[in-house]
Amino acid sequence: MNKTKKIEPLTGETLLKRVKELETQSKEEKAKECGYYTVTKNGVERVNMMKFLNALIDAEGIQLDSKQAGNGRGGRSASYRISVQSNGNLLIGSAYTKQMGLQAGDEFEISLGRKHIRLRQLDGDEILDDEES
Repeated sequence: MNKTKKIEPLTGETLLKRVKELETQSKEEKAKECGYYTVTKNGVERVNMMKFLNALIDAEGIQLDSKQAGNGRGGRSASYRISVQSNGNLLIGSAYTKQMGLQAGDEFEISLGRKHIRLRQLDGDEILDDEES
């Protein structure tokens, strides 16, 4: 049995640099060379591709989890369009309210125009100036 010393998995720029150096190798070999493997009781080396690929995604700075969009369970992205529901209501989803930092109980003044509805957030007895958007 070949006893090789397992290296600590590479991350960040070090990982990216090492992967570039190994460009002619298979993805499994790249993962193994970068420390993304385990050794079983029988001495068999198993490559952990999922951890390797996740580390590459993190090193590249790609955000797959939307920190602002909410609960992390996926779903639709904010499109800034809504439709009147069958009961006549307009519903502004949580993606928008979270993005604005709104809390339960925040109050708004509604003003109707010919073809628009304007919401102005109230702060106590004052109206916050929201005209710049």
